Amino acid sequence: MTETLLHQRFPALKASLPRLRLGSGPTPVRELTHLPTAAGPVWLKDEGAYGDGGWGGNKVRKLEWLLADAVRRDRRTVITVGGLGTNWGLATARYGREHGLDTVLALVDQPVDDHVRAQLDRLRDSGARLYFTRTKIRTVAAAPLLLARYRRACVIPPGGSNAVGALGYVEMALELAEQIRAGALPRPGSIVVPVGSGGTAAGLCLGLELAGLADVTVTAVVVNDTLHLDQHTIHRLARRTATLLTARGADLPALQLSPQRLTVTRAWLGTGYGHPTPAALTALAVAREHENLALEPVYTGKAMAAVLDLTADDKPGTETPVLFLNTNGPR
Repeated sequence: MTETLLHQRFPALKASLPRLRLGSGPTPVRELTHLPTAAGPVWLKDEGAYGDGGWGGNKVRKLEWLLADAVRRDRRTVITVGGLGTNWGLATARYGREHGLDTVLALVDQPVDDHVRAQLDRLRDSGARLYFTRTKIRTVAAAPLLLARYRRACVIPPGGSNAVGALGYVEMALELAEQIRAGALPRPGSIVVPVGSGGTAAGLCLGLELAGLADVTVTAVVVNDTLHLDQHTIHRLARRTATLLTARGADLPALQLSPQRLTVTRAWLGTGYGHPTPAALTALAVAREHENLALEPVYTGKAMAAVLDLTADDKPGTETPVLFLNTNGPR
């Protein structure tokens, strides 16, 4: 278990909310100076660099807290959900195994391509127990049966998006504030992030306020049509995370969590989860060719498409930058 910026801010959390160290921060930041369609300044915080063993991204940040909580509660099995090509499920299985936890995955259908087929092979090799529940309704129905079968198990929602998992991005916001104070990047006006289950955006909203960056807005680019993701849902999770911190001993300041600081948009979703869009594929090519930045079509490609669209009409010389959060994990 390791101390974090959150522990330093609120020492009472060290025993009540432990963290397993799975990665190293701070993750690098740099300006994306060669994006041809972005008139205003765009900066990158590359979360893909977070994590050991070739993994990184937002999933590892969440798992640091979720797996530590499972160990603290003396659980032996983690039950969670993902699509057929789930990076979340694979990361959970691999990191869980390193810390003595078995993983059970309920898999929901998504469009199958070469990546998904290769990912299914990786999931089978990970040691996780796979259940092809196919639909959201069947997955919900299977949950009590799996809990009955696997004793001493804990259920983690898709993407690790509960109050404990969101702590990963409370921590990241504190890390970002330190980088800004150190001069590694300018203070952004907004942060653009893909949203598949809501935990990353919720943690950001809370963390930015705790870090003294409450005026920074979060643009949450929805990439998943199978979950109810809107401003109310994400803010409710942020407040649940604040309640958890208080319950575990943190003396939090008065919080605003202003709805005006969060924009949730489905404009770049396309047909649905896992379905690539022309704008996302273009954004992938632009990021790779002009910035040597590896993204993927399900999450970060759609968020980069949003960045390019949102900044295309900025006036040259605009001083308030947009920060793109690259949550892509596997490298």
